[in-house]
Amino acid sequence: MSYPAKTNMIDRIKGMFKRSPRTPATTEDRRSRGAIALLIILGLFLAAMLVISYMWGGEPDSFDVVANAHQSSAHDKLVTGQVTTSALIKVANTLLDKPGGYLSNDIAPPSIMMDNIPSWEFGVLVQVRDFSKVLRNEISRAQTQSQEHPDLARAEPQFNVDSESWIFPSAEGEYQEGVKALESYLSKLSNQSDPNTQFFARADNLRDWLKVVANRLGSLSQRLSASVGQQRINTDLAGDASARQSTASQSVVDVKTPWTEIDDVFYEARGTCWALIHLLRAIEVDFAEVLEKKNALRSVQQIIRELESTQRTIWSPMILNGSDFGFFSNHSLVMSSYIARANAGIIDLRDLLSQG
Repeated sequence: MSYPAKTNMIDRIKGMFKRSPRTPATTEDRRSRGAIALLIILGLFLAAMLVISYMWGGEPDSFDVVANAHQSSAHDKLVTGQVTTSALIKVANTLLDKPGGYLSNDIAPPSIMMDNIPSWEFGVLVQVRDFSKVLRNEISRAQTQSQEHPDLARAEPQFNVDSESWIFPSAEGEYQEGVKALESYLSKLSNQSDPNTQFFARADNLRDWLKVVANRLGSLSQRLSASVGQQRINTDLAGDASARQSTASQSVVDVKTPWTEIDDVFYEARGTCWALIHLLRAIEVDFAEVLEKKNALRSVQQIIRELESTQRTIWSPMILNGSDFGFFSNHSLVMSSYIARANAGIIDLRDLLSQG
């Protein structure tokens, strides 16, 4: 082989392994790559939001009210009212300490896209507000002329801040101050040398709170059952021929919960019942002597059992709103039936407590 031929062959081999110069990317190529990168980032963001929503979307577990009271006590022996006050504090703290914290006033994703847990939070919050008010005005006072406890006077209005207030003030910040005031009351309550801090476990005090609970459950039951819509006879003035109301209303009223609010009402009811279960379990301990004297202990236990049924696992991926006897189930009507039975038990319990 001649030398020039050998040189040509070597050049050919080198050419096979030699990289060709890159063609400069066009503007259209850069835009296409940017769009793909943007879609990937958006997909990862949405996936992260879904994961966080799943982690934050679970409802808190129940807790043992007696064990909770012992954890917050420096003494082995619990005083009257310590279990109930500790349960109230724990219920309020759950709003702030559960996964994701307090979500009702969040303005950023994923919280702003979640409505079930905020509705659950509102149901719990209403019970905290109601019991704090009764504790301040009734249970901690011996008579109507007695002085209210300063810690409870500070705690009760803190829980009445707008639940959706984000800043100036922030809802969770105000609720935390309310919890601190309750903790101060609890500390003084367990101090045997402080006669000015009391919890009066009397039948009339319990009846005052149960009246508020009955009104709340009655309203929830009506809103839940109105998921299918119905016509109701107006009975606002029933029982008093001389009764009057501010403005006239129709004799037959159409009642229907908007379909966009059905799941909100359902989860508000779940939160309400969750809080009531713990408060009633605590009442069962602190008001034990009163309940036994009135032979009403089993009544409280049955009410708790009805409320526990509202906390069963929801297997459906969404709250269904089928008709009352339709092909699909109606979760609101099932929830309403449990709440209605619990409410009937509370009304009967109030009657038992009023008897001598």
